[in-house]
Amino acid sequence: MKFQDINIRDPFVLLADGKYYMYGTRGSEAWTDKSTGLDVYISDDLENWSEAKEVFTPPENFWAHKNFWAPEVHFYKGNYYMFVSFIGENRLRGTQILKAEKPEGPFLVHSDGPVTPENWQCLDGTFLVDSGKPYMVFCHEWVQVTDGEVWAIELTDDLKSAKGEPIYLFKASEPVWADKKADKFVTDGPFAHRTENGRLMLIWSSFFNHEYCQAMIYSDNGHIDGNWIHDTRLLFEKNGGHGMIFKTKENELKLILHSPNENPLERPVLFDLKEENDTLYIK
Repeated sequence: MKFQDINIRDPFVLLADGKYYMYGTRGSEAWTDKSTGLDVYISDDLENWSEAKEVFTPPENFWAHKNFWAPEVHFYKGNYYMFVSFIGENRLRGTQILKAEKPEGPFLVHSDGPVTPENWQCLDGTFLVDSGKPYMVFCHEWVQVTDGEVWAIELTDDLKSAKGEPIYLFKASEPVWADKKADKFVTDGPFAHRTENGRLMLIWSSFFNHEYCQAMIYSDNGHIDGNWIHDTRLLFEKNGGHGMIFKTKENELKLILHSPNENPLERPVLFDLKEENDTLYIK
């Protein structure tokens, strides 16, 4: 299969054991009233992909029934952890952590429900380690707060639960390119990247001129608790986003995102990235 054959949103690529594993939100179930699982696509070359293989099937009596969104898989201390957003009957959307011994799964429930705050409508948890401590960065969704926010929370070392209080990072309305007259401000898909000089940045998604876009923000002290400074420049502004960054087997830096943003047209799109002046540019 080629990218044009794969209808997913929020693509995420993991390089493990010499293969590329791509996860994402099923386009066919992104907005339906019922979700049935999550898949992986496997490739040797980022061009030719396997058929979808289901890596998570909800167990009987699972609390969530739809919107199985934005699966990310991170290797940590010998295991693979999937961060996924779910929503259930009479339950707010939140990010839960699943666990597997292999990148192709099966992924099983690890955290006891979402690790995002219980009374918050949250999504798009991502993982990073800062000063040896595991953190999840996530979105407090605009549907609850109007002006979408991004927060971080420390996790216990076994990644089973949150530890301490959430740390506020930023709001969607803050950057200069945001439409200050909008009636909602979206934060989607944060993903952490460190430049070669150690600068900590996040890419994240919102809307610019009514189109989905990929934005950038930087910590002023290189850590999660720094002041976060928005880039005035967008990384991508042509109706695509919810991307992530990875390195190939050849150590080349890549950005993958979905575009266009309309369902069911969305497909994974891959870009070459270059690092220059402690920031990122699409080649």
